[in-house]
Amino acid sequence: MNLPDPEQLAQRIARGERAAVAGGLNLLDNALPQARACAARLLAALSGERWLTGGHIVGVTGPPGVGKSSLLAALIREWRLLGRSVAVLAVDPSSRPEIGGGALLGDRLRIKSVVHDEGVFIRSLASRNQLGGVATEVWPMSWLLLTCFDVVVIETVGVGQTEIDIAEISDTVCYVAQPASGDTIQYLKSGIMEIPDVFAVNKADMGAAATKTAADIGRIGERPDRLQDWAYPVCLVSATHGSGIDQLVAHFDAHRRFLLRTGRMEPLRLRHQRGWVLRLLKDEFGSFGVNLAGGRTALSERLSHKRLGQFAEYASVREDILSRFIPSFIPSS
Repeated sequence: MNLPDPEQLAQRIARGERAAVAGGLNLLDNALPQARACAARLLAALSGERWLTGGHIVGVTGPPGVGKSSLLAALIREWRLLGRSVAVLAVDPSSRPEIGGGALLGDRLRIKSVVHDEGVFIRSLASRNQLGGVATEVWPMSWLLLTCFDVVVIETVGVGQTEIDIAEISDTVCYVAQPASGDTIQYLKSGIMEIPDVFAVNKADMGAAATKTAADIGRIGERPDRLQDWAYPVCLVSATHGSGIDQLVAHFDAHRRFLLRTGRMEPLRLRHQRGWVLRLLKDEFGSFGVNLAGGRTALSERLSHKRLGQFAEYASVREDILSRFIPSFIPSS
């Protein structure tokens, strides 16, 4: 297998070379063992202070048909007007494995007005039928993109109440709702509504119905389990007419400043790194492999001491697990 030199590839990605970014994402999407080892070295080479407080990872979620892709196109135009580079990971639903497991991967087609902008990078990928709405590969991909883009957006598949993994990747989660959908009460009761930091009611041109939906969602900010020092704003927007988009971006920016001002950004990202490193290990080796390395609690503690080296530690743990597996399956020569 012809794999790239991960350290050289990391340098090219840091310079923002689009071909290198695409190559790095392809490497992270490769499930072969040799590629996984190379990907771990790539992520370790990319890690640094920017991963703790730089850039902004925004998650966009909501039910199907609410207009997330159209809203995303409008958001990209607003960010570009502000001079920010934008990367998008658009997660499309996979077909059932017996059908083929593929996906349409159509968001690049829907976001037509920005695909030729050099300041925008869009990658579609399938959800691999993971119920959290986010494929395992999305997390390391988002961190790779964070190296060289100002804003990294993750748009989930839109399956409704199961999309909770988005909160374990993003700095700021935006839930997009649609007026007069008949689901407002379900939104208020569902677990997904405990996740967002900002709410957007799309199709605000529907008037009173949009205003009512915004008012209903606004009650969530009054829940006792929410942070008391963040307002959980609800923004009326229209992707079609372009109204409210600048206010929505302002809410995203305000939430990022809030995380930095209150000292929450770095612990949040470190927790996300730790959780997804454990997830990657379990995805590759299962619970048995994780237990071979000391178990989830011990590994979490081990990773927590590696402020800037969690991916290097991941590579070390991975090699340790493999060294325990291989003697059992490969006869000594």
